[in-house]
Amino acid sequence: MRQRFQPFTRLAAVILLVIGCLVVLRPFLAAILFAAAITISSWPLYLRLLARLKQRRNIAALLMSVGLTLLIIVPLTLVTWNIADNASDFYDQIKAGIGSGTLDPPAWLRDIPLAGEPIYSYLAKLLHSREELLAAARNLLEPARRLLLGGGMVLGSGVAQVSLAVFVSFFLYRDGQTILQALATAMNKLIGEQSVSVADTVSRTVRGVMYGLLGTALAQAVVAAIGFLIAGVPAVTLLSVATFLFSLIPVGPPIIWIGATIWLFNHGDTGWAIFMFIWGMFVISGVDNVVKPMLISRGSSLPFILVLLGVMGGVLAFGFVGLFIGPTLLAVGLGLMRNWTGYGI
Repeated sequence: MRQRFQPFTRLAAVILLVIGCLVVLRPFLAAILFAAAITISSWPLYLRLLARLKQRRNIAALLMSVGLTLLIIVPLTLVTWNIADNASDFYDQIKAGIGSGTLDPPAWLRDIPLAGEPIYSYLAKLLHSREELLAAARNLLEPARRLLLGGGMVLGSGVAQVSLAVFVSFFLYRDGQTILQALATAMNKLIGEQSVSVADTVSRTVRGVMYGLLGTALAQAVVAAIGFLIAGVPAVTLLSVATFLFSLIPVGPPIIWIGATIWLFNHGDTGWAIFMFIWGMFVISGVDNVVKPMLISRGSSLPFILVLLGVMGGVLAFGFVGLFIGPTLLAVGLGLMRNWTGYGI
């Protein structure tokens, strides 16, 4: 009788142990998943670096971690700091303009067909009337405060999560070969002969999605920087890094280049504003339709709806790093389903 129930007792003990480990690691789960995705994606590069360093794992892992810090943490920190600094300056300018009564809506609003003149007149009346401005401010102040606070918290937590992920990635690089051997043995015991195929699907899918997300974001940031330089838009570095970050979100880059277009219109550079709009529409946003499918197709094609749900659900579940984790997890799940069922979606 005791031998009959012994397998169930072991299974229950294993399940309880797994639950306990997940509870302990829950605060760090997002950073661990992100670190795993980064490590899997850059593993071939690490192996080449390890060979050049004559199998010195600590030095190779340290160099990879330093590289990730320079590529991810430093730009993200600079963007967060610049946004906070510029938001403060913008607030001071708006406050000073309202106090002196010299704040006017942009002149290019008048040139908008049909609706331009009424919009300009309403905004001019609103900005020059303290009573109406205070009434509008009361309605908008709390939503604006929540939006700014939420955005600041997301970026701030993103810096912390990415920093922790880079720290975890050092150990994943250093001990990666041992971890891979242990995982291969465990998967072979659990699913048998299919373990090699499943491991290949997971690694190929993770690399494809990460290369697609990061490669597309980098390409859009580069072409955006070229457009900003040609059009004479200020703060090119900041806007380029912001384009890189917003490229991770579906329909995100237009937020940046449309803002640059409006800024050019507001300063009377109508020709350059038209150029910026065309450059953003066909070049910056066009990169997404060319580069991303080409890179992701090397791993696993991911439908747009899953990318959108992965980004939104990932941010809600994991914060900033959910931009990467959400689509990657969905792509791995889809890839495994295709592998097991033989049907594509």
